Amino acid sequence: MQTKESKQKETFLTRLRRSFLHVNSDKQTDSRIRQTYQSLSHWHDFQIKLFWEGIVVGIFSGLVISFFRWALTQAEMLRILLYDYLTGRPDWYTGAWFAVLFAVAYVLYVLTKHEPMAGGSGIPQVKGVILGLMRFNWFRILYVKLAGGVIGLGAGLSLGREGPSIQLGAVTAQGVSRFLGRSRMEERYLITSGASAGLATAFNAPLAGVIFSLEEIHRNFSAVVLLPAMTAALTATFISRLIFGRDTIFSFYGLPPMPLDHHMVFALLTALIAGVAGVVFNKGLLNIHRFYDLKIFGGSLYRKILFAILCAGVLGFVLPPVLGGGNLLVNRLAVTTLPLDLLILLLVGKFVFTLVSYGTGVPGGFFLPMLVLGALTGSICAHFLVAFGLILPPHTPNVIIIAMAAFFAASVRSPITGTVLICEMTGSFSHLMTLAMASALAYVVAELLGGQPIYEALLLNQLKNRRDEPEEETIDSRTVIEVPVGSGSQLENKRISEISWPPHVLLVDVKRGDRQIIPDGQVLLRPGDYLYILADEKSVPDLMKLGEELQPRHDVRHRRK
Repeated sequence: MQTKESKQKETFLTRLRRSFLHVNSDKQTDSRIRQTYQSLSHWHDFQIKLFWEGIVVGIFSGLVISFFRWALTQAEMLRILLYDYLTGRPDWYTGAWFAVLFAVAYVLYVLTKHEPMAGGSGIPQVKGVILGLMRFNWFRILYVKLAGGVIGLGAGLSLGREGPSIQLGAVTAQGVSRFLGRSRMEERYLITSGASAGLATAFNAPLAGVIFSLEEIHRNFSAVVLLPAMTAALTATFISRLIFGRDTIFSFYGLPPMPLDHHMVFALLTALIAGVAGVVFNKGLLNIHRFYDLKIFGGSLYRKILFAILCAGVLGFVLPPVLGGGNLLVNRLAVTTLPLDLLILLLVGKFVFTLVSYGTGVPGGFFLPMLVLGALTGSICAHFLVAFGLILPPHTPNVIIIAMAAFFAASVRSPITGTVLICEMTGSFSHLMTLAMASALAYVVAELLGGQPIYEALLLNQLKNRRDEPEEETIDSRTVIEVPVGSGSQLENKRISEISWPPHVLLVDVKRGDRQIIPDGQVLLRPGDYLYILADEKSVPDLMKLGEELQPRHDVRHRRK
């Protein structure tokens, strides 16, 4: 006689097999079914397994991104030395350098054409893969991102290393998953862990890496996501600190506490201005394609890249601080008071050149340039506050970090990440409450102004520009995803039979705390439940949206037409 557990197992396997293949089964399908069943039915063991796999992902991601970070540092140092050397030399030296820039533009053109998914920051692509809207060729993205990122930033394009680091961590994690033969459900967790390790290594900020991967990439704070993300971030940070030391990215040493009296009003005023600036920055990024649509470029990718590279060549002689990521500029602002006219020039120059650089589509992000723009905005605000005697000059760095956190929160719409990130990057948690208030205010400002979360908006644009793929259903397109039941969502306090599920999906498991509930039509779903659903990847955005709070928002998780 079969036990209750064996009957449940048989039912589970039958339902999975029927959903993976319409007619017949094969060894590959049975292997996927067994793997999925083992994960869901032995949840405790699965979480421990992810813990160890997070360490493996952290090791490989930490090594890859540490190499990327080291190569970028060498390339930027070489660029600074080169422009110092060219200054005062005969004109033909400069002419020879610009000839080299033509070749650099061509190399970036070839790399970008070879693997378009490696273009830009890479964060929208990682979100697209997590949502099941895109696929990675992990190895090709790995070497294209490494080469393109080093060449582009080394040539002076105003791009950041953090977005590429997140994508490099994600594709490294996918490579580990493929090598170990993991299921697609498990692979999503590992990709999130790799993204966490990417930001942690790039900024020497493990907490921010974990929070960003949960708040922005996966949008899920379940323990099964949190555990491998933490171990990957901490392991990758340990490796990077062995190589680069424990120094913070920004040199804000000995920050004085911000007085909690009238100074708080000025801090929130700075956050308000930085929030508006973040929305303007997003508008610029989302509309820079209109500039590159001009007839002068003729729709040529090479002309776009060449234009940006030549602009970098000119700026290298007339305004070198706006080149590259800009962390050296932020460190300068932390210890030096620059004239107002220079601050405005740097802000305008960095803003325009970042748009020009990112609009080319070459590998490289805007994460760090965005923080630099926030720092410049804060420096200008601090200049006026000091000039009118509203704050003391020693509090100028405080205003700068407040503006950085607010600018980030308004642009990315991830206030928790922005708050923790700036704390870790400056090495001071004494400003945690002030930064949190500033980030929250900037978030509200962005919402009121109708700004879009930048990474989600960029993902939407990429999906619109992609050619339609064949709609045929394959085994590889099937995956098991985790959908949390959010408070106020369409799933809350509804029975399974009452929910309008997307077509071709199968609810295979419900977890409530430590309990595993067999999903039948009479099960009442509650906030905090986690659903495990077998579905075609095209249905993933709709399923994720079911579990989210019912509120109007600019989100990529809607049905693709």
